[in-house]
Amino acid sequence: MSERAASGAAVRRVETIRLAVTHLHGDAYEIETRGHRMTVDQPVDAGGADLGPTPTELFVASLAACVGFYAGRFLRRHSLAAEGLRVDCQATMSGGRPARVESISLRLDGLPMLADRQRAALLAVVEHCTVHNSIRQAPEVEVELAAAQPAAIGPLAEGTSDS
Repeated sequence: MSERAASGAAVRRVETIRLAVTHLHGDAYEIETRGHRMTVDQPVDAGGADLGPTPTELFVASLAACVGFYAGRFLRRHSLAAEGLRVDCQATMSGGRPARVESISLRLDGLPMLADRQRAALLAVVEHCTVHNSIRQAPEVEVELAAAQPAAIGPLAEGTSDS
């Protein structure tokens, strides 16, 4: 279910998300989608300039933000206050291979008083947010390499040595 479907849209339609990731310098990349721009980078101790979160942090953040979105919609749909809602998140990386996020813990804070049945319903809703569903039922991922671009003309490209 998309965020739009969660907002109460009656008709489910296929949506395409389009974005571009462009190398800036070093380990920094710019992500652009729908006119929004954000930078991802690596921490200084990992060779980056720490200009933004890492791609893995964005992955974990997308889950936390999606849970927050669904929780907020649930609260408003039930005429409950969503102000002060916060999702605290902690993720642990696997020590083995392949490199991956091994576990994610989420805690919703700032909730209004809820009856037990409301708490159970809220938990059921947030555990089925779009990002949660995408992790549980992994999407097909296809990577394609575009045709190579001509190399820049320079001393090494012309067959000369730099020594």
